[in-house]
Formats: sequence, structure tokens, C-alpha cells
Amino acid sequence: MTLRKPVAQPGRRRSRQLEEMIRVDHAGEYGAVRIYEGQLAIFGRLPQTQKIAATLRRQRGEEQAHLERFNTLVNDRKVRPTALAPVWHVAGFALGAATALMGEKAAHACTAAIEDVISDHYGAQLAALGGQNEEKELRETIEEFRRDEIRHREEAISGGAHEVPAAPLLSAAIRTACRIAIKISEKV
Repeated sequence: MTLRKPVAQPGRRRSRQLEEMIRVDHAGEYGAVRIYEGQLAIFGRLPQTQKIAATLRRQRGEEQAHLERFNTLVNDRKVRPTALAPVWHVAGFALGAATALMGEKAAHACTAAIEDVISDHYGAQLAALGGQNEEKELRETIEEFRRDEIRHREEAISGGAHEVPAAPLLSAAIRTACRIAIKISEKV
């Protein structure tokens, strides 16, 4: 008896790739909302931090809109969300609160590092989607959200993200954690 090697199914592989994109983007937007909520738990109540709190509230609102869009995509396309949502719930809030406790510039460094990774991540997804008409809506969503993430990064840099003591170390740690979360959330 001869065992036959399974034949690759390009359509199924493409479908799985799209599911992973939607799952990880959904998880990432959820994590972003939680990071801003952690930062606002610290800055939102202090009179001397109302300027950064206003910026964080606006950015959180934009991330919430992204999350709602991915909630719709998850439901409409019947994509299984990440099983790690409870972890991202706690980890996102903790990262936001911890960087806020380190000060405004550290909170900006957190945003800049994450948005740097996410803008690259969205760019890679756009390249993978190519110019295919059947995924025009998803591509347009990712393009729009990528522009928002780049703007958040630029605002964070303008706010002093690179001025925090040990900025390269803090940013490298956050970037690494973000990349790991992306890889895990694609699959789990």
C-alpha cells in the first residue's frame, strides 16, 4: 500500500491566512484599547495630566472603533477569536498602567513602540493581500487603520517618547512583547 502525500489546497490555505489576519488584528485592537484604559486609569484622574489624558481618550476611541470593526469581521466571517483574550485583557491594562506610572514620556514610548510594530504588521498584511478585488474591503480597513496607527506613533514621538530614560531598552522590550503577542494570537 502506498501512502499518498496530501495535495495542498490553495483556497483553504488562503482562507486560513485571512482568518489569522482577522484574528490577530482583532486581538491587537483589543489589547490596544486595554493599554489605553490602563494609562487612563493613572492619568485620567490627575489634574496635572489632563492634556495627555485627552490625547489618550481620543486614541482609545479610535482603537475602540477599530476593535468594533474587527468584532464585525470576526462575526461576519465566523473567525474564531484568540483564546488568549483574557491574557491580553490583563496584560494590556498592566502594560498601560505600568508605563503611565513611569510618567508621560514612558506612556508615549509605549505607544510609539507598539504602533511601530503594528504599522509594520499591517503593512505586511497589505502586501500579503496584494491587489485582490475579493478582499478589497479588508484591505481598505487595514489601510485606514494603519494610517491611524502611524499617526498615533507620530503623536507619541512628538510627546517625548524618545526622551524617557532608557527609551531604547523600554521600546525594545515592548516591541518584542508585541511581536510575540502577534505570532501567538495568529494561531491560538
